[in-house]
Amino acid sequence: MRHRTGNLLTDRPELYEARFPDPERLAGRWAQDVLRRHGAGPTVLDAGCGTGRDAAFLHRAGRRVTAADLSAPMLAHARAHHPGPAYVTADLSRFDFGRRVFDSVVCLDSSLLYCHTDEQLDGFLRSCRRTLVPGGLLVAEMRNGAYFLGRDGHGTAPAVSRFTWHGTTYRSTTALRVDRAAQLLRRTRRWTADDGSPPVVEHSAWRLLLPQELRHFLTVHGFDVLALHDGPGPRTEPAWQPGAEPGDTADGDRLHLVARKSPGNPARTSTGDPTHPATGEQP
Repeated sequence: MRHRTGNLLTDRPELYEARFPDPERLAGRWAQDVLRRHGAGPTVLDAGCGTGRDAAFLHRAGRRVTAADLSAPMLAHARAHHPGPAYVTADLSRFDFGRRVFDSVVCLDSSLLYCHTDEQLDGFLRSCRRTLVPGGLLVAEMRNGAYFLGRDGHGTAPAVSRFTWHGTTYRSTTALRVDRAAQLLRRTRRWTADDGSPPVVEHSAWRLLLPQELRHFLTVHGFDVLALHDGPGPRTEPAWQPGAEPGDTADGDRLHLVARKSPGNPARTSTGDPTHPATGEQP
């Protein structure tokens, strides 16, 4: 049977929102709560904004939001369905909106983990530091490398799921594989639909960062880590609810980060050299 490669949910953002509904806007509410707790100012950069749901929630909460993504279909969907933020095209690993522009950078749904290499992660953190005001916040939510790297069996039992949207039933078979040499969680997903369209095979990956490794990268780039824990958060079980206090462990499959741009000397790379410009779906 013929099939095509691509990313069904990125190419068709309306399917993304049907497959991963968030009617309570937990991710946006969690991010807003973190920003409020830490006294962040009103300007926000949502890095890796996807369909724009969370950016629009932060906008409705009274913040001035710029939302960035590389996917043209996602950005078009966001502008049409989640108005309010300024939507722009940008690469996570090398963006430049000017110096001291934003009070916070928010990076949800493992978007940060699409920085697969140290160079890309350096570029992201360098870009964040450049665009944040003194004392600005970096807030991120992602998969926890310590959870996945410490376990066997990923990829041996593919997960099967289905959902129906506008009369068409979509079925996905998803296999995960931990690539320890590259420190990546690799995913292969095969989509079929009962409307006669050809199957779609997707290949994607996330960088698996250990908590202390992430803390080191942040420190090197001039950030003070205020919180780094496994939950509660918008994608934990049980999920975050208003009033929930942040945890102090990192045992679960999600990691939640709050870091503040520290004053003082410019950030330095992990090799000790001054920093310099670098090149840059589904949660």
